[in-house]
Amino acid sequence: MKIIVQKFGGTSVQNEKIRLMAFNHIKNALKDGYKVVVVVSAIGRYGDPYATDTLLELIGAKDTKLTAREQDTLLSVGETISASVFTNMLREADIKAEAFSGGQAGIITSNNHLNAKITEVDTKRLKKALETLDVAVVAGFQGITENGDITTLGRGGSDTSAAALGVSLQADYIDIFTDVDGMMTADPRIVEHARSLPRVSYNEVSNMAYQGAKVIHPRAVEIAMTAKVPMRIRSTYLESTGTLVTSLADDSGHFDVKERMVTGVAHVTNLTQIFVKTDTVKAQQQTFKILADAGISLDFINISTDSVIFTVPEEKRRVVKQLLEEANLQTTVREDCAKVSIVGAGITGVPGVTAKIVGALSEKNIPILQSADSHTTIWVLVREEDLISAVNALHDVFCLEIK
Repeated sequence: MKIIVQKFGGTSVQNEKIRLMAFNHIKNALKDGYKVVVVVSAIGRYGDPYATDTLLELIGAKDTKLTAREQDTLLSVGETISASVFTNMLREADIKAEAFSGGQAGIITSNNHLNAKITEVDTKRLKKALETLDVAVVAGFQGITENGDITTLGRGGSDTSAAALGVSLQADYIDIFTDVDGMMTADPRIVEHARSLPRVSYNEVSNMAYQGAKVIHPRAVEIAMTAKVPMRIRSTYLESTGTLVTSLADDSGHFDVKERMVTGVAHVTNLTQIFVKTDTVKAQQQTFKILADAGISLDFINISTDSVIFTVPEEKRRVVKQLLEEANLQTTVREDCAKVSIVGAGITGVPGVTAKIVGALSEKNIPILQSADSHTTIWVLVREEDLISAVNALHDVFCLEIK
């Protein structure tokens, strides 16, 4: 049995016109001889009646009196409705289809409500159903605990659902449909000449996603990578196959990353840089313990003999500053920052990459507030007012607009 998993996000199911575009992708897969497992998100975005954030508003959002378990019961409704609407559309076209909740599809999770982790995927029921069905439509973003409680998987949960099902079903492909034509070299809303990439490695796309590219959730990529199931990032609105996400090697075992030193430029906005004066090792330990005990995640951490520097999301600025000042730690805050990241498997061990970054930003008079690097990623922190100029400058200097 040839199986393909196709995931359609909120913008791909938000109205009848766009759902018909998604329907055409399913029909094409059926023509190619596949059994199709469709994973759907809730319909639309905030403001649409069944979108996740709209459902949260019904219970007062962050001020809700519901427990996390009870919130999950509500939040799972959006995807359940979407699966039913989609299944009805398929049956109206005489396609044999059936709707499944995440739990019915065999997605078992931890008890960590609102951000559960998948612990097991038992697809025996789906496989049995596909013997007589053409399409199984699964509500994404949700699963069930061993005790039978409904859970949700956090942001990007439908991508994760699709990847987990694709791996368990040994699918030929996991297709992630979105509103852009694949993984882009940069955000096309910021870089006019950004282009889609025909092929990227699991590590490259995962790094791009972690650094701000929003076309796919990195957890989903990591799940697919463990079983080496190919993924494709595709546009709902186009017939193209988008970006193939696979291992570094192609079928012949060859993939020359040197030909593409940099994959793309990603960015994250609304960051605050925190500088803490730490004259002693004890002060450094105190800084991190205070924030860890408060459950605050830090990014872009630099530690020196007399200071600790890191970033937090803007919404965490006040609480971080208050916690550190209450501990009598001298703290300086820089608001309105953005992180810009250069990602590419080809930069490992290549001299001159940082020189290019510094030179490109210097020519635009953009100060670098902080920097860090790994084997495949180099990060710089800039003022948010410089973000667009910085992303375009780096996109240009690494010639990412050239095919």
